Amino acid sequence: MSATPAGGVASRPPGRPGPPEAAEAPEAPEQRRILAVLVASQLVSGVGLTAGIVVGALLAEQMLGSTGLAGIPTALFTGGSMLGAFVIGRVCQRRGRRPGLGAGYAIGALGSVGVVAAVALDQVALLLPSLLVYGAGTATNLLARYAGADLAAPHRRARALGRVLLASTLGAVAGPNLVPLTGDLARAWGIPPLAGPFLLAALGYTAAAVLLTALLRPDPLHLARARLPAADAPGTVRGTGSGNATDPVRKGAGPPRGPSVATGLWIMLLGQLPKVALMTMTPVHLAANGHGTGTIGLVVSLHIAAMFLPSPLTGLLTDRLGALPVAAASGALLCVAALLAAAAPADSVPLIAAALTLAGIAWNLGLVSGTAVITAALPPGHGANTQGLADVGLAVAGSTGALLSGLAVTAGGYDVLALACALTALLVTPLALRAARART
Repeated sequence: MSATPAGGVASRPPGRPGPPEAAEAPEAPEQRRILAVLVASQLVSGVGLTAGIVVGALLAEQMLGSTGLAGIPTALFTGGSMLGAFVIGRVCQRRGRRPGLGAGYAIGALGSVGVVAAVALDQVALLLPSLLVYGAGTATNLLARYAGADLAAPHRRARALGRVLLASTLGAVAGPNLVPLTGDLARAWGIPPLAGPFLLAALGYTAAAVLLTALLRPDPLHLARARLPAADAPGTVRGTGSGNATDPVRKGAGPPRGPSVATGLWIMLLGQLPKVALMTMTPVHLAANGHGTGTIGLVVSLHIAAMFLPSPLTGLLTDRLGALPVAAASGALLCVAALLAAAAPADSVPLIAAALTLAGIAWNLGLVSGTAVITAALPPGHGANTQGLADVGLAVAGSTGALLSGLAVTAGGYDVLALACALTALLVTPLALRAARART
């Protein structure tokens, strides 16, 4: 095996398990520091992720006066996530992870403040663009996972991704449970209670921007480029079997020897759309059946925890078993979760919570395995643009799911929405299995 610049072993196709001895290779010292900074920033920014999820649909229903329009906030902040991922990816590619991620969180904080002002003034015209800007924080939180993998050895990439995603858990789980408290705080300041979670988001995103701007040194993307041998530069073929010929800048470099960027992207998209659709309308479904914000916050907390908490185990499974088997499992599990949501009685909070929890686990399996495929298919230090575009697709899928969710519930009810989500999620499994067969 040949050594890599990061001190690891030669890369392998992301769908294939690595040799046992690879797990003994230590992480580079710079990687440990970078992961520590990323973990700290994710801990504080996680509270910002849940503001729109927990109260966004309720806010729209209250201010717009229609359940059919309740998906608009989620569509807007996922649309903002789409724009944010595109811009932040380009900034990262040109100037590095530190300025790109720092600016993304700062913009997300600005959008959060705008939402608070819009609710306080009862101005829908201000609310809608502010939700769009708020989405940049969501984009940044997800894009940070790529920074965790910049310097990781190939056999540790998925676990590095998992550690960064795990760090979002504390804030993301705490956020929904703080809805009543932040609502009381907002009311004490003369602001409608539903604006409270966005106050918390503004604080979390600001803290993350300061942490990354001050401490993410050395910049992992710059260091990855500096360690890239001339033979591995974009436009040349790396003989590692990592599928880098699939990167757009490497067009014509030869046949891919691993899953392509497109395969990884579809794995994530087909999990994102139904998961967001189900997640968007569940708070509305619960509220319509007499459950308060405390119950809704608990259900969403379980869902968010399931989205991020399994990340280290998912990373380990992806590194050991391969990305494609994990992806196939994600589609099957998400289908089961949606079917459970469809079958659950409207007044059964435990069953609905179980369905949302399984959906979160399935999403985590798909995100980590899909990201691992994309990361392995790109040359180190030169894939930030493509990574940003992949997350643009992720945001488009989320925005589409959010928009369609309200219409589906209005037309046929929550159970019809859940059945449609199950059918969509099931497409991931044959996609992953087909990609696995194509490599054998």
